[in-house]
Amino acid sequence: MSKRKPSQGPKSVGSRTGILKKQTPVSPADVSLRAARGNAERGGGPGGHYWHIEVKGKRAGYIFINVIRDAHFGEHPSIQIHLNVVERGKQIGRTAYRLACEHCSHPVVYAHMSRKNIASQRAAEEAGFRPIDEGLIQFAMIWHR
Repeated sequence: MSKRKPSQGPKSVGSRTGILKKQTPVSPADVSLRAARGNAERGGGPGGHYWHIEVKGKRAGYIFINVIRDAHFGEHPSIQIHLNVVERGKQIGRTAYRLACEHCSHPVVYAHMSRKNIASQRAAEEAGFRPIDEGLIQFAMIWHR
C-alpha cells in the first residue's frame, strides 16, 4: 500500500475511499460561463462552442459543444462537461448545462454520457434535457430550445 506525503491532499473531496461528501449547493446566480477558444476536440470546430465555468469568478471547470456525426443520430451538436473535483456535487453542472444550451446557436443539443454517470444524467435533466431511450451503449439525452 502506498502512502501519500503529508504535503499532498486527498485526490478527491471526501474520505480515503473516494466517496464524495455532501456539498453545499451553489446558487445558480453565482454560476457563469466565460467564452473561450476551444480546440478541435473541445468546441473549436465548425458549429462548436467552448466556455470556462466560473463560480463567483473562480474557474470551476469547462463545458463545450461539438458538432459530431455518428451512425445513429447523424450530424448533431453534442455537449460535454467537466467540473473540477472539488466543485462536484454542488449543483453547478445543472446550471452550466442550461447556460451553455441557452448561449449556443443550436435549436437542439444532445448529451451523451455513461449509463453509470447518474450525476451528469440528473444535472442534464434539471437543465431541461430529456432521455432518449434508443438502446444505445451510452445514455443519450436531448435538449430543445
